[in-house]
Amino acid sequence: MKKTMLVVCLLTPCHLLFGQAAKTPRSVHTTEKSAIHVPGEEIPAALTKIYSNLGSSATDLYYDTDGLPIQGPDENNGYAIFEAMQFTPAADSHVSQVRVAVQYYGVGTNQVDLNIYSDADGVPGTLLAGPAVVKNLADFGTCCTLAIGSFTPVAVTAGTRYWVVANTPATGSGSDAFDIWDTVVQGKTLASSVEADGTWYEEPGLLLAAGEVLGTVP
Repeated sequence: MKKTMLVVCLLTPCHLLFGQAAKTPRSVHTTEKSAIHVPGEEIPAALTKIYSNLGSSATDLYYDTDGLPIQGPDENNGYAIFEAMQFTPAADSHVSQVRVAVQYYGVGTNQVDLNIYSDADGVPGTLLAGPAVVKNLADFGTCCTLAIGSFTPVAVTAGTRYWVVANTPATGSGSDAFDIWDTVVQGKTLASSVEADGTWYEEPGLLLAAGEVLGTVP
């Protein structure tokens, strides 16, 4: 499958190249580190899929060579880059776990914070649950393990949009993390936070952050 990629600034902070108000789509590409794919973790029997964009094969859940950067402010000269995946439950549900294709790029602390947010006119709004701190992420360029964050069950409403947000602490341990959120091809809108003040904006594109949302219905 042919994909057109845009190069993200890996060695030079993005704000030096694009300016702090830049809204340029960004993605990171690597070569696959292993041709052997490890199956993704099994879904617990007590949980149901509320949303998923992952592939149907346990060893082909996402593109392990293409992803979206997640950079803590202490890794990026105070300029954070966070990403979000939207989901809309088909029925009233309670979310208790998210499983996302976030991997470690090899810079800074090996961790990511996962959160659930409400929607605010097409971007993440109010924090509903989290952060769930996930450490020891798999290396970028491997497949198909997932970063798993668990929460006290949070109620979500059918037909309402919500967001899974991957970010880092503002300061302290983990604020220097540089991770990659691997993708699937969906052609939908994702949300990125790259403003100096943490403002979210919609970023349409071919690559969508890969993951799924689990819980109970209702």
